[in-house]
Amino acid sequence: QVQLVESGGGLVQAGGSLRLSCAASGRTLSTYVMGWFRQAPGKEREFVAAISRSGGRTYYADSVKGRFTISRDNPKNTVALQMNSLKPEDTAVYYCAADIHVAITTTASRYDYWGQGTQVTVSS
Repeated sequence: QVQLVESGGGLVQAGGSLRLSCAASGRTLSTYVMGWFRQAPGKEREFVAAISRSGGRTYYADSVKGRFTISRDNPKNTVALQMNSLKPEDTAVYYCAADIHVAITTTASRYDYWGQGTQVTVSS
């Protein structure tokens, strides 16, 4: 079992940047595909980005492609989401998630472990 804790959220103006971090404990992160999801008020949780176990493959939602970058540091057991050119529609609670399966998936129900989330608010 793995425990995930997100940090780095906050309030930023449109066009600004934030870097989210996800720290894992309990098991080594290298055994999991890692993903970031977000949920805005009144909306379903949606996929943002994912990264393979080794970090060699990444996948992004079309809405964030070219603006967000997911990365991982397996020796440090952390995953990051660098968010640039933020827009008001990026406002949401952002969640880090771990998936024991090998293939990258964008489906939230496939992920086995979740953090508590961190709030990102982008003002216009």
